[in-house]
Order: sequence, then structure tokens, then C-alpha cells
Amino acid sequence: MSRVAIVAAMPGELSPLVAGWKHEPQNGVNLWLQRFGTVERIAVCAGAGQDRAARAFAAAERCGRIDKVLSIGWAGALNEETRPGEAYCVSGVIDVRTGERFETAEAGKIATQIWLATAPKVADEQEKQRLSSTYGAALVDMEAAAIARLAQMRRIPFSCIKGVSDGHKDRLPDFNRFMTKTGQFQLAKFIVFTLLRPHSWPVLIRMGENSKKAALRMAESVRDVLG
Repeated sequence: MSRVAIVAAMPGELSPLVAGWKHEPQNGVNLWLQRFGTVERIAVCAGAGQDRAARAFAAAERCGRIDKVLSIGWAGALNEETRPGEAYCVSGVIDVRTGERFETAEAGKIATQIWLATAPKVADEQEKQRLSSTYGAALVDMEAAAIARLAQMRRIPFSCIKGVSDGHKDRLPDFNRFMTKTGQFQLAKFIVFTLLRPHSWPVLIRMGENSKKAALRMAESVRDVLG
């Protein structure tokens, strides 16, 4: 049996991909399984941040030896070239906390090299500018570096596909204040917060639409990568 692990942060990032898969929630981790012949695909998410990504990866490993791992999910754009609503196959990941760089299995095959910066918090407009200029990255997320590191330690081929939820100049509310210590987004509190701030509605509506499009594009890209 060959096993592929697909690790995300939130169920919405995976929903177009795992439609029809067997869902097995366990101890704060959402896990979906699909078996096709001798191949087992395991999609898993446990929340935002590197610690939660590592927990999701561990849940996938409990299903058996992993032969390939993909980090997927929403990311913020750091330049004009990475467009909201689209998905990109990443050539490398940078851990902003440590400076480590991890190349993906597709690094030498991608015509346009796209690097992803993994940051400890949701990046605002100013932080996006800093990440772009400091690291030359085109995208930012909060999880991929953890998966890349674990894959490297285990000598597992690592791929990364990110869908762009927001543009590099979008001025969004501070999402960090609504993230719990376990990497869960407090949606109810966020809704109350935004209802009182109608000036934020247009950009949030646009972000929601782009996130849905990006999730669909990610699902298509994952299928292309896995065959």
C-alpha cells in the first residue's frame, strides 16, 4: 500500500478535494481517507500554525508509513504576480522563524520559481511587504515549513500547493486576535466584530470569493500532481 498525506490547516481548504471521501474526526483533528487500488490518500487538518500542522502530520502517520506528503491551503499574496483565487505549485518554503529553506520535489520542474514564507502569525499589509523584500517570497502561510521539515527528516518527497485568498495590498482586519492557542479560528466572534465595521465588508466578501475559487484550484492541482 502506497500512502500520500495531504496536510492543510482548515476543512474549507480541503472540502472540494475530499468530497465523497471517508471522514474520520479524531481528538481535534479532521481526517479523510480515500483508497484507490493500492494507493491510500489521507487528507488531514488540525488548525493554523506549525504546531498544529505537526499534529496533523502525526495523525496521518498513525495510518501507516507515508510515501509522499503535500502541504496545501490558503496563502496571502506578497506581490502582484500571485493572483487571488489562483493556486500555485511552490518551489520552496522558508521558515521565517529560523531562516531554513526547503525545496519541494517540483523545484527543478517549475518554470517560474515561487517561494513561500511560513510566518508565525497572519501577515498584514506591512508584514507582507517585509517578507517580500527580505526573503524574495511570493506567498505567505503559517504551516508549510513544519511539514517540509518533517518530510526532510523522514526523507519523504514533499510538495506544496497554495491557493491565494488575499492580495498583497488588501487591508484586512487583524485575524490573529481571533485565533485560539490551538490554531482554531473563532468565527462567531469574528462575525460580531465585522458586523460593527461595515467598511471591512467589501474586502472580506472579496476574500471569501477568492478563497472558494482558490480551494477549487488547489483540488485540481493536487489531482494533477498525484495523477
